[in-house]
Amino acid sequence: MRDKINSIQIQAENDLSDCSTIEDIENLRVKFLGKKGQITLLYQNIKDVAPEDRPQMGQFINDLKQKITSAIVNVKDRIEKNILQKRLEQEAIDVTLPGRSSGFGKIHPLAKTMRSVIKIFQSIGFSVAQGPEVETEYYNFDALNIPSYHPARDMQDTFFLENGKLLRTHTSPVQIRVMENRTPPVRIIAPGRVYRNEAINARSYCLFHQVEGFYVDSSVTFSELKGVLGYFAKELFGEDSKIRIRPSFFPFTEPSLECDVSCFLCSGKGCRVCKKTGWLEILGAGMIHPAVLRSVGYDSSQVQGYAFGMGIERITMLLYGINDIRLFFENDLRFLSQF
Repeated sequence: MRDKINSIQIQAENDLSDCSTIEDIENLRVKFLGKKGQITLLYQNIKDVAPEDRPQMGQFINDLKQKITSAIVNVKDRIEKNILQKRLEQEAIDVTLPGRSSGFGKIHPLAKTMRSVIKIFQSIGFSVAQGPEVETEYYNFDALNIPSYHPARDMQDTFFLENGKLLRTHTSPVQIRVMENRTPPVRIIAPGRVYRNEAINARSYCLFHQVEGFYVDSSVTFSELKGVLGYFAKELFGEDSKIRIRPSFFPFTEPSLECDVSCFLCSGKGCRVCKKTGWLEILGAGMIHPAVLRSVGYDSSQVQGYAFGMGIERITMLLYGINDIRLFFENDLRFLSQF
């Protein structure tokens, strides 16, 4: 029995010296200390030893078990430290290298244009108002002189929701909501998102942005509207810009007009963008219809006002020479990083 104990000790020491991985150590542990390992077999064979020698043999086996266990722990720690050292060497970071720049975000071109438009009108006394994007038919149509039988409703392909609600098709409902709660003079711009159930292509999208503006007081004139639009054009498109107004129709204004700005790309000489006309259409406007004033409780014989509305996507496309409206909504960094 004593010879067998010595033999197992020598074998364990030799096997430990050959271990180079955690898997080797685990296999060795099972070989010597497992339930069917050699130490366990020694305990089972102690019955074959003379009774008077059993205590001494048992002590020898315990000492061997402790030595092997301690040796396994030491070798395992050494292997784990070597593995960790190699990993640290592989993942080492040279702190003397210059840092990697993560880059800075850009302001979206629509946001840039929107901010510019708001700033221009704020500089001449307009305040900013907001309204809900989910609207009722009353605020989106009826109060704006577009009753259910009016053909203008067919001109706006609307996203209708449950319970008579809809996604607003223009920012004009803000005009009604503001006038309901304020007495003249009222001078407001209302920027925001609007929705139309339109086919998506290079020129149209189901979501776009507008800026609605209006001014109501006791002595508001058409010539004042023309002056405001001329000032806006010069501030946004350049000091040499001129405007041209053409008759048009909107159910919530009378008279109504379309406003063009002289093409800032060709200085009015005619180019591909302005279709050789020298003019670019930028917005619609007009004097607020008396029916709209009456719908908010104003006396249309005592007050009058003007209103205008513009699409931010169209203006942005003109400013930056963008030929596809879908680029604004695709989040392509190659496009957005140019601004």
